[in-house]
Amino acid sequence: MVNLRIDSKEVEAEKGAMLIDVAREAGAVIPSLCHNDELPPYGACRLCLVEVKKGIRSRITTSCNYPVMEGIEVLTSTEKVLKYRRVNMELILARCPNSEAIQDMAKEMGIEKPRFSLKDEDCILCGLCVRACEKVVGVSAISFVNRGTGRWVATPFFDSSAVCIGCGSCAYVCPTQCIGMEDVGGIRKFRKWNTEFKLRECKVCGYHFAPEYQLEYMRKKANLPKDYFDTCTNCR
Repeated sequence: MVNLRIDSKEVEAEKGAMLIDVAREAGAVIPSLCHNDELPPYGACRLCLVEVKKGIRSRITTSCNYPVMEGIEVLTSTEKVLKYRRVNMELILARCPNSEAIQDMAKEMGIEKPRFSLKDEDCILCGLCVRACEKVVGVSAISFVNRGTGRWVATPFFDSSAVCIGCGSCAYVCPTQCIGMEDVGGIRKFRKWNTEFKLRECKVCGYHFAPEYQLEYMRKKANLPKDYFDTCTNCR
């Protein structure tokens, strides 16, 4: 175990735990758009900034990918920390000014309108969809393209049909809901990727319950019988 101080509270945490989780458990309010407990930390949105003091040295750092250390002091709501968070929130709002999720978070931080030039994007480049597809699903059907201001998320060779299984994990973790997944009439559609996937129809009840590509991927990976997914979970 590791002993540290968070906002004047003595805290004990498991070695290797990340500051954001330990601080939140201790009652600290730390915003984040790119953090998910089931995925490796990435530090993209920069909203989870905290101040870490170690001896006479102090630094502002992202708490999602900073492991707890013995004897450090963590400050989560100083004026300096809040100032840095607000600037980063302004940048995100300027990039995605029409996202309701971003607008709501910005208002909670006291930001109505950013000082920066507005763009018309819907993706904040948090990387959650990329990490979920790679680390959880194991398919890597989406990735980052280019660098700097020209960076965006896309499918390999801009052809999602080659590897995507239509599972929807990307849409599930997206904080701005910009991927736009919808099941309509036996078809699953993804607005962001401009793709469609046929859903398997249950042979018993007729319910369209999952993309055929996803079911076949799962069946082969688990070495299941060919007819294993002919019925939905309710009828199986």
